[in-house]
Amino acid sequence: MSRTIKVLLAEDQSMVREALAALLGLEEDIEVVAQVARGDEVLGAAREHAVDVALLDIEMPGATGIEAAARLHADLPHIKLVILTTFGRPGYLRSAMESGADAFLVKDAPAAQLAEAIRKVLTGERVIDPTLAAAALAEGANPLTEREREVLRAAADGSTNAELSKTLHLSQGTVRNYLSTAIQKLAVRNRAEAVRAAREKGWL
Repeated sequence: MSRTIKVLLAEDQSMVREALAALLGLEEDIEVVAQVARGDEVLGAAREHAVDVALLDIEMPGATGIEAAARLHADLPHIKLVILTTFGRPGYLRSAMESGADAFLVKDAPAAQLAEAIRKVLTGERVIDPTLAAAALAEGANPLTEREREVLRAAADGSTNAELSKTLHLSQGTVRNYLSTAIQKLAVRNRAEAVRAAREKGWL
């Protein structure tokens, strides 16, 4: 008999998490041995339960699934990483792959497909939702630099240039330049639209 695959499930919505755990629990060779609701609890739980595969939702408090994946990949590289998302944003796929993810699937995929993806990543395969893969290729790379993304993220709460200058330890002129360049690259009219456009593409 084959060894049971030990899975960590990280998802902040308890109903979704419990439903996924119940569905995976029906598989003879898969056992959900740990569940967490925050991204910053992933690493500790993975260590404690010696998991084989981590299923990570992207949108979580504490740390995103992509950030949690990067930490796991750095500290426990033997663990296979499956990113689950509600949002099929091309930029998320690129970020997930860069963080070391082995699979990237949308949450509404059939449970059998998720179980099969778990088995496949353990054999060294990469599993990517084909629709998302095509969209990511069509979209191209993130045009924003790391610093432009940092300034846009900080501007998302409506902070003024003066406030951003203090928060980011940059001159107001530098803040203005980064925002202006980001607005141009995203072909939008203002910073609010730039934040929205970058988020929709998964670039923030």
